Amino acid sequence: MSTKTLMTGAEMLRLPRGKGKCELVLGVLYELPPPGGEHGERSVRIGRILDDFVEAHQLGRVGVESGFYTSRNPDSVRGPDAFFISKDRLDPDIEVPGYYEVVPDLVVEVLSPGESFAEVMEKVEEYLGAGVRLVWLADTRRRTIVVHPGGRVLHEGETLTGEIVLPGFAVPVERLFRRKRGG
Repeated sequence: MSTKTLMTGAEMLRLPRGKGKCELVLGVLYELPPPGGEHGERSVRIGRILDDFVEAHQLGRVGVESGFYTSRNPDSVRGPDAFFISKDRLDPDIEVPGYYEVVPDLVVEVLSPGESFAEVMEKVEEYLGAGVRLVWLADTRRRTIVVHPGGRVLHEGETLTGEIVLPGFAVPVERLFRRKRGG
């Protein structure tokens, strides 16, 4: 009988750079293929829109693809495409050299073509179970946003709001999927 050695978040943080994006799920390291161009552009756009709102209202911090613990012993570390952490959960002036010990208030995942529905829903359940209050899934193919908890689907022509997590935040869904013109 063989036993599998589980990795900790601290060990994952010390891995050599250049392997690509990895996530830790219950102590098991998973390498993720680099996302495609559409995925990256949507992640940046959504992160920028969030950051502009959060900064203008001094609500906390926004980041992209930064790890945070969703569980300990065994450790799970996820790196969502974008996130918001309120200043009530984490002082914006505190530097975080490693992974966040505080889960975000809001997580954004841009769906990748290779992800299955089961994989995505596993992440959503993990985020919500860890204390994330709001999850947005951006589907670039369908040009929709799925809001969790609840699984409400928003289409172009509808407005995505920050609900109780980001009061006053509102953006038309089509703005999240619009391509920038020119330079």
